[in-house]
Amino acid sequence: MKKSSLIVILLILSQTVRGQFQTPRSSKPFLNKSQVGAKAMPEEIAPIIAPFDMPQLQKPKFSAYTINITSMGASPKKKATKHIQNAIDKVSKRGGGTVIVPAGIWKTSRIHLKSNVNLHLQEGAELHVGGEIEDFLPAVFTRVEGIEVMSSGGFIYAHKAENIALTGKGKIVGPELNAPVRTAKNAPGVVENAIDQNSPVKDRIHDGHKGRFFYKPKSICLVECKNVLIEGITIERSVTWNVTPIYCDGVIIRGITVNSVGIPTGDGIDIESSRNVLIEYATLNNGDDCFTMKSGRDKDGIRVDRPTENIVVRYCLSEAGHGAITTGSETAGWIRNIYLHDCIFDGTDRGFRFKTRRPRGGGVENIFYERVEMNIRRNALEWDLLGSRTYVGKLADRLPKLPINELTPVYRNIFFRDVKINTLEKFIVAKCIPEIPLTNVVMENMDVTSGELILMRDVKDFVIRNSTIRTKDQNMEIIEGQNVLFDNVNILYQE
Repeated sequence: MKKSSLIVILLILSQTVRGQFQTPRSSKPFLNKSQVGAKAMPEEIAPIIAPFDMPQLQKPKFSAYTINITSMGASPKKKATKHIQNAIDKVSKRGGGTVIVPAGIWKTSRIHLKSNVNLHLQEGAELHVGGEIEDFLPAVFTRVEGIEVMSSGGFIYAHKAENIALTGKGKIVGPELNAPVRTAKNAPGVVENAIDQNSPVKDRIHDGHKGRFFYKPKSICLVECKNVLIEGITIERSVTWNVTPIYCDGVIIRGITVNSVGIPTGDGIDIESSRNVLIEYATLNNGDDCFTMKSGRDKDGIRVDRPTENIVVRYCLSEAGHGAITTGSETAGWIRNIYLHDCIFDGTDRGFRFKTRRPRGGGVENIFYERVEMNIRRNALEWDLLGSRTYVGKLADRLPKLPINELTPVYRNIFFRDVKINTLEKFIVAKCIPEIPLTNVVMENMDVTSGELILMRDVKDFVIRNSTIRTKDQNMEIIEGQNVLFDNVNILYQE
């Protein structure tokens, strides 16, 4: 290995970098794979430390009242939906408690979780969810890719429930790969064009019934819920997104395993317009992004105007997936105050992924990523803020610059510290919006081995400091970069 550059300075910053980490730098070593993910989950939740105000979330508590679904007549020999639902309803009406699903394979349709109920899947228990359209009727209130609709909801669904939990070492298994819910007529094109955003939500019925097109059910879909715990379970063979809190407040997701490799939209965990969320010790193997932050799309997302904010992700393992952690592409209600630390990305396509489109609105700010080790295949840090003509037409073209309006998204104040990267492709790809550049990005103590170096367009106040980059291809392309600083950055030739 030979050194090609020691300190590279492109442009000295003309102003002080704003809003860096407020938490002190930790002296903790990087964790190894045995210390992260579902198998490493401890019994208790450690104190939550974040560079923004974040409550100390506590697990919901339940009364001692317990019902085993077999006492309600459930049997592995027949569909158990009504028996499970009757048990949940009875416990909720009694003031709360736990519904036990014992070991065995239990066939079910959509289940509605109610307030003050812990649905506990014992080790060896498997909920096998049906794949007929009728398994998800009638339509329920939900969101599809950031736009409100009446549709299928999820395998496990809750609306305006409080103090709820889904726990245990059991599994939720989606329908067969040829099931009607996978092959039913879907909406034409992107969701913002397929749905009439000017119509009342109650009239946006897309349930696959009477010739209407169908939006696929999520695995767990919780809407407007408070004080939520999802712990220990495994989810396999999803139809689309797996764990999706929508408009929720106070959510703990810990020790779960998600396997959705081969499912084209099989995201692991999607936090959508929710706040005060802790995700820890999760293991995700996905057909799409792993941890994803979303806040609504287009004019409907601006109408709702609910951010995703105050999210901590820690001690997690991302394996297969398009992006290990992704913000967007739905950004209309804003995504802010995200802190991911002490995680390992081992085998994902990309590491830190940021997405939006010109007509998506809102934006992303105050993102903090720290003590992360990634061994990935594609770009380590990727800002894809324009998209492609396939989905947004000429809005994907970088030039000409367009007038700024309420649908022009903003990305700013993004910070990285103590990150180890090993990737076959680029260290950084930033394809941003020229009329509102990506602004105020700071990277410190980056240890990078990459196949290629940097491509950046339309960035402002972008700093890489005290870092080492080993790369086979040392070409850098920076177009419309304002106040870009490489400060004490070693760029080394990697054969």
